[in-house]
Amino acid sequence: MYGVTIQELIDKMELKNLTPEIDAEKIVLPHADVNRPALQLAGFFDHFDNERVQIIGNVEYEFINQMEPEKRRVTYDKFLSHKIPCVVYCRNLMPDTDMLELCGYYEVPCLVSSRTTSEMMAETFRWLNVKLAPCITIHGVLVDVFGEGVLIMGESGIGKSEAALELIKRGHRLVTDDVVEIRKVSAETLFGKAPSITKHFIELRGIGIIDVKSLFGVESVEDTQSIDMVIKLEEWNRDKEYDRMGLEDQYTEILGNRVVCYSIPIRPGRNLALIIETAAINHRQKTMGYNAARELLSRAQANMLRPDGEEDR
Repeated sequence: MYGVTIQELIDKMELKNLTPEIDAEKIVLPHADVNRPALQLAGFFDHFDNERVQIIGNVEYEFINQMEPEKRRVTYDKFLSHKIPCVVYCRNLMPDTDMLELCGYYEVPCLVSSRTTSEMMAETFRWLNVKLAPCITIHGVLVDVFGEGVLIMGESGIGKSEAALELIKRGHRLVTDDVVEIRKVSAETLFGKAPSITKHFIELRGIGIIDVKSLFGVESVEDTQSIDMVIKLEEWNRDKEYDRMGLEDQYTEILGNRVVCYSIPIRPGRNLALIIETAAINHRQKTMGYNAARELLSRAQANMLRPDGEEDR
């Protein structure tokens, strides 16, 4: 089943497991959402999403403590019988013996965190959202150029790895070569990373495999990076018309997200690293509200409206 195990959650969030007899490796979280079960502890279970991580903070804890012991146990029983994945107590709050006993009976891990409730919820949601995001694997190279995540694509042997190596020499960072794992973490954000097997490696035809981290240092690599733009390298075709102005951005679709895409024709003597650097800077400039092509068009239109013979001084 696709998801994240409770044991992974325990390890990532450094949670204390009060029910070690329960196999947390077999319990899987299929959703990134979390829940504070205040309504459920008050007896309202309509629309209860029992597949979420259940987080108990100060408010829920004090509400429970004010219950009569018999009513509290009945509430626990009804709450835990819904086969929830786990219960997390925040701020190092400790559950009572009834909770621990019924957690063991229903095989629901009971966990404790030192984090505040808000921090625990936010961090859990953020981490699960990345771990459970839709994921695909594509052929390409991902580099961090001036803080912009640039995905370089193109046919095998066209020079993607060589361009990435030159960018590394110029002070930029490699995320992954050849294989890119892409996750959709939101409707606007894609993150790319390397498979664990090929992490920090580049293949250069005629040389073989090189370890970028060992050769150029830890500052030359990065584990993950957002994908802000795509560069498609293609063989020069004299019969094809290429965009000379760049007035309108072109896009490609990855996991349903639109990403700005530039097609770069390859000819001998072109400095690919410099072109990719310039494309990254230009993309950042556009996101900041300045488009050089539109500025040129505006100047040209303004010049056409001037009286004959009048020139800029």
